[in-house]
Amino acid sequence: MKQILLLAAAILLLQGCNTTGTFTNAKPYPLDNCIVSENELGSMGKPVQIVHEGQLIKFCCKPCIKKFKKNPAKYLVRLKQ
Repeated sequence: MKQILLLAAAILLLQGCNTTGTFTNAKPYPLDNCIVSENELGSMGKPVQIVHEGQLIKFCCKPCIKKFKKNPAKYLVRLKQ
């Protein structure tokens, strides 16, 4: 029983690392700019990326992820422009 609980906890922990998908199965990110700030990717160091509902999303910095997660719909429209 203890091993099952440890296995379940490990699975949940790994899922929490990327709850919206994996990078390998994601749709490619079509922009050269951060979806939140619109800064050029790489202008603030190495871009940060997540997968949101199967779509790879790239950001100029980690603080932009928090802004994106508060209101994804606001920023996702930029992918359709």
